[in-house]
Amino acid sequence: MASLFDLPFEDAPAPERFVAPRGPLTVTELTADIRTVLESGFAEVTVEGELSNCKLWHTGHLYFTLKDAGAQIRGVMFRSAVRSLKFKAEDGQHVVARGRVSVYDAKGEYQIVCDALEPKGLGALQLAFEQLKARLDADGLFDPARKRTLPVLPRKIGVVTSLDGAAIRDILSVLAKRYPQAHVVIRPVRVQGEGAAQDVARGLQMIARVEGVDVVIVGRGGGSIEDLWAFNEEVVARAIAACPVPVISAVGHETDVTIADFVADLRAPTPSAAAERVVARRDEFVSRIDRQIERLDAALDKRLLVLRSRVHALDSSRGLARVPATLALRGRHVGELAQHLRHALADRVRACTRRLVAGERALERHDPRRRLAETATRLTSGRARLDAAIERRRSRDAGRFGTLAGRLDSLSPLAVLGRGYAVCWDATRTHVIRAASEAAAGDTVRVTLAKGELLCEVRRPEL
Repeated sequence: MASLFDLPFEDAPAPERFVAPRGPLTVTELTADIRTVLESGFAEVTVEGELSNCKLWHTGHLYFTLKDAGAQIRGVMFRSAVRSLKFKAEDGQHVVARGRVSVYDAKGEYQIVCDALEPKGLGALQLAFEQLKARLDADGLFDPARKRTLPVLPRKIGVVTSLDGAAIRDILSVLAKRYPQAHVVIRPVRVQGEGAAQDVARGLQMIARVEGVDVVIVGRGGGSIEDLWAFNEEVVARAIAACPVPVISAVGHETDVTIADFVADLRAPTPSAAAERVVARRDEFVSRIDRQIERLDAALDKRLLVLRSRVHALDSSRGLARVPATLALRGRHVGELAQHLRHALADRVRACTRRLVAGERALERHDPRRRLAETATRLTSGRARLDAAIERRRSRDAGRFGTLAGRLDSLSPLAVLGRGYAVCWDATRTHVIRAASEAAAGDTVRVTLAKGELLCEVRRPEL
């Protein structure tokens, strides 16, 4: 069986045969020696074939198999190289891979470590363009139904482009000539190079937040497909679709077509044409107003001419000869009626005035304030009479009370005791002893005096 390393390669010298040292080798040592031979003999190769088993891992590395009708070889493209890949590698694509041959030690498989990958026949940029175009079209970003019309008279015009290019000068020049009153808001961005697409997308997002912006122009001047590539990136296309106001794409020259042109609400072949499209509607609007004014003036002149002709015809007719006399008679009658009306109005006003005065007097008679004053007077008089009656009643009752008190005092037992008399009770003070026979010798009696009480013992009752 022929050795793998003895196979001929076009345009490449045959690698030197590796002579293994004597003695047994470990698998790791043998694999390392093979890798050394492969990497030195195939340090830079270009291989053409069909992609299969393409898989982009979460680490950012791309793994694939490159095959033709007779053989296949595994390949890997590390993350740093994948970043510069302009198209999406997919199964079935015919590509040209450039890199070096090496060995994957863990499985003992040889593979090509790819530094660059180009589609066969179709350029990488063109393929990436077609892939993104198909994907965005499937998402509906190219649908004509979502395209918005430009405002008739934009108050503010937003411009997203570079300050260093000719595009901004062309836009401002056209606007100054056709629409000097235009309020232009410029968001400077990078339009080519690394990170330009993200910068353009951020510029669109920021200028859309400016209050009053009605339309946005995004673009740049001409250049190669590489120079214009920022406007073929998906992030720019999504930013244009998400912009809340109409967007005009003005990228490159008339022959240049970008993804931004398909997504934008309107494509302009050049930045100057974009400025003309923005203010063209204003020019048309003003021209239409001017034409309407001219037509209105002509219609008014024609109408006045017809009315003058009718007035002259009526003035010269015999049927109008009596009109002045009739008008004078009607005027006199109107004057008489006006005089009668003035007199009638004056009479009516006087009658209403009299009724008003009578009503005021009636109101005065029934004025609540007056009635309240009378009631207050009556209350004061009644209160005085009531106080006098109460005083008389109090004096009379006081006299009667004094008389009754005197009589009561004369009948009071205390008054009798005060004159020297006493009351004799039994020991329990429940029975009054009125006769000496009611007490026996040795009994205890209580004698109540005017002041105080005596506790006495009966020695001998005397009947």
